[in-house]
Amino acid sequence: MLTESRTKPPAGRRRPRIVGAALALLVAALPVTAAHAAPGAEAAAPQTLPALTDWTAGQGTYTFGDRTRLVADDIASRRVARTLAGDLRAAGHGTVPVTDGPARTGDIVVDVAPGREPLGTEGYELRAGQRLEITGAAETGAFYGTRTLLQLLARGDTIPAGRTVDVPRYPERGVGVCACYVHISTDWLENLVRDMAYRKLNQLLLEIKVKSDRHPEANTWGYYTKGEIRRLVALGEKYHVTIVPEINSPGHMDPWIENRPDLQLVDTDGKAQPSRLDVTKPEAFAYYKSLVDEYADVFPARWWHMGADEYMLGSDFAKYPHVLEYAREKYGPDATPQDAFIDFVNRVEAYARSKGKALRIWNDGLTGANTVPVAPGTTVEHWLNVKVRPSTLIAQGHPVMNAAYSLYLVRGGFHTNTRKLYDEQWDPRSFEGEKLTSSKGITGAKISLWPDNGRGETENEVARATAPALAHIAQVTWGAAHPDADYGAFTARAAAAGTAPGLRDLTRVPVADGTYTLADRAGRTPARTVRVARTPDGYATLTDSASGTCLETRSGKLTLNVPLQPGSAATWETCDPENTLQRWQLTRAPGGLTLTNAITRMTLDAGPDGGLAQYPPDQETPTTWTLTQN
Repeated sequence: MLTESRTKPPAGRRRPRIVGAALALLVAALPVTAAHAAPGAEAAAPQTLPALTDWTAGQGTYTFGDRTRLVADDIASRRVARTLAGDLRAAGHGTVPVTDGPARTGDIVVDVAPGREPLGTEGYELRAGQRLEITGAAETGAFYGTRTLLQLLARGDTIPAGRTVDVPRYPERGVGVCACYVHISTDWLENLVRDMAYRKLNQLLLEIKVKSDRHPEANTWGYYTKGEIRRLVALGEKYHVTIVPEINSPGHMDPWIENRPDLQLVDTDGKAQPSRLDVTKPEAFAYYKSLVDEYADVFPARWWHMGADEYMLGSDFAKYPHVLEYAREKYGPDATPQDAFIDFVNRVEAYARSKGKALRIWNDGLTGANTVPVAPGTTVEHWLNVKVRPSTLIAQGHPVMNAAYSLYLVRGGFHTNTRKLYDEQWDPRSFEGEKLTSSKGITGAKISLWPDNGRGETENEVARATAPALAHIAQVTWGAAHPDADYGAFTARAAAAGTAPGLRDLTRVPVADGTYTLADRAGRTPARTVRVARTPDGYATLTDSASGTCLETRSGKLTLNVPLQPGSAATWETCDPENTLQRWQLTRAPGGLTLTNAITRMTLDAGPDGGLAQYPPDQETPTTWTLTQN
């Protein structure tokens, strides 16, 4: 997700400059079409991602130029047009005015026409001729038409004349991100939102920790401030990406209850389980409800995701006999421990529904060992092959999303094999353990990014690894699973589509490699001579010139192999190019730079005792550092 370089041609609008290997891919992907197709002649559809679901060639071309305007006559259309104008500017196409009609040659017309019901809420029609017209029955559809236009303009200012009606096959086209233990920078998440929208993906499902006002004891690092979340949600609304929050429960609750032993599940040996909420305790449910309420202040999405996966991971209900007692007391002598778990899910469902939100859960807890059914209408995200199959869930009336393990990317671990999936013509009907013949009841599919080995890859490495999977999931959830003859042609299509306008280049290091004097502006630590070197993934290492050691953060309790304690020390250790904890993001700040660890996402701060420590930026004002070249 890198921002492309831009340059200014001799005259007219600015346009992207594409260099190196990307140019070779682009040229290879160019369709062979006639500039002026004869009446009735067939021409290949222009290359976009997702591929256009149909294309009827016309005569001539549409040309984007200096006199082009964006014509929009109503409030919804103007919102779409203003977003497009900003993206055209960010993509290097200059400043294009937004105006009302009538349209003239060379204009781009954006229209939201509710009467076009066959287009649904997300489909659009695009017509290219003397002017270019984008029509949606709803604002979202018109917006997606503008994403197609941006991709067409990524290849030049001339677009072949023609018409397409482009409607998605599935309503949910998603990316799941666990920002649940480790912290992922908001810059990275904002890039992801823009990239998703550019490819017509519409759901970002975030397992995320928001800094709590009601439960300050839960504010261990990894959290996001409410201001950060509001900005992310606002960007999602602008780009028609719904941000769906998740607080996983009743398992994987340790980010929230590690300091609340009164809410933890306790086994027959008296051992508390910090990751498991005791579903039999009324105060545990009250605690979870209070978190739902607090999240509702910053997440307007109509869904609530409670996870509900792996509650008995590495254990079994037999170690917790009081759970069975609870279930039988509530549901009778034939009840099972699983019923207590389902009971908790259903109570969350009822509470979420009272807040105007529909519930989503993972599938692995639905083993068939329960006598109490899951509340109807609960969306099930199917990732694991268990006894209760997707077809059964659909028959029971549950919307089912395909979140197959084959679509996962795990930091430092398993990565989805996009080439294999493409060659097999995988589509959202292909679940773990079952292939369905119909798409009825399937809401769509998503890729999932997990931080199981949090230091295994940096954010920039994750972005690079995710790019092929992002393109593939966009294609298979919007249109045909196999639009090109082979995977090479598909990757060329993805390259030709370009990158989303406005992406931040998070691989940019603001100083050149070299030897510098590192000092904090307040003079709290001794200055030292360091060698700064850019890493292949776009961070920097700092090596002490005297000792040959590298700056690293390593102290404190590890979570997912990452030291996440605010205030823990940063020290000079033996250099290791594979050690991601020795990589730092250098960011310009007034009077100097801030240094943020690439993995912990905490800033390097100078303490009053002269020591170095890492802190979240909302807990300590980040130290400003200077690098003076020697």
